[in-house]
Amino acid sequence: MRTVVQAPVARVMQAFFSHTDLAYWWEAERSVTVARPSGPFAITWPASESRDEMLGQLGGTLHGTVMDYTPDRALFVADVYWQPPAAGDPLGPMALEIMCQPDSDPQFTRVTVRQSASDEGPRWQRYFALTEHGWTDALATLKDYLENEWLYRVKTLKQAKP
Repeated sequence: MRTVVQAPVARVMQAFFSHTDLAYWWEAERSVTVARPSGPFAITWPASESRDEMLGQLGGTLHGTVMDYTPDRALFVADVYWQPPAAGDPLGPMALEIMCQPDSDPQFTRVTVRQSASDEGPRWQRYFALTEHGWTDALATLKDYLENEWLYRVKTLKQAKP
């Protein structure tokens, strides 16, 4: 999945590690992410209302280990597993790769996300079909969030006032 975001590379990469950012654009309920090799990368979402016929209830936790992190450029997470929120077997191991490259104007960043695994069974095919759609939506939200960040901050401040 790819998108171009009107934000500097450093800000885009930060959005993959800041819980505040992850809560906005990826709807994370909880997160523990450390931007360095051997650091954890764990994101939890609330359980979905509906159930997928093959995967069961969606949401849950995606977790892995940061294997490579190049500030302002790339993130590679290995041993990634998806743990469903309810009964059901986890899926993994997988890899998650995030590349951020400056566009011709340094205020724009090309973001590429690739999630992969070596298994190809029906459950995996269903998972990747759903995550492809999920990443498309998440990157669109990331783009909107970073390009209109000041609006999100104002909204949060208004909600915090009594």
